[in-house]
Amino acid sequence: MDWLDSVKWDRDGLVPVIAQELGSGDVLMFAWMNREALAATAEQRQAVYWSRSRGRLWRKGEQSGHTQTVHDIRLDCDNDVVLLKVTQHGHDPTIACHTGRHSCFYQRYDNGAWQAVEPVLEDPASLYR
Repeated sequence: MDWLDSVKWDRDGLVPVIAQELGSGDVLMFAWMNREALAATAEQRQAVYWSRSRGRLWRKGEQSGHTQTVHDIRLDCDNDVVLLKVTQHGHDPTIACHTGRHSCFYQRYDNGAWQAVEPVLEDPASLYR
């Protein structure tokens, strides 16, 4: 059996993926992969996702230069979520979010509202042309 057959793909042929920074343990982002993206990620050791909005493979950093080297690929106990342990490249401090922040999880719930608790490290307009 192909190792990809162990993954429980959703009805659209996708699996949710969490990217976690190897050194800090920070959760950087959440994305989706199809079978081709996961196979390419495993082969190239660079993060390749499936962009639902573009309807195509998306190599992390293809526009921004903020790539992810993949050190470890894990599958959860239900075989329906993938965890990537990555090194984020392209900026210091690292930027994984399209908003120009270190992590996509930059908003914290506080007293009935969401508050941005991480700064914008680079203007998103300069990242995506």
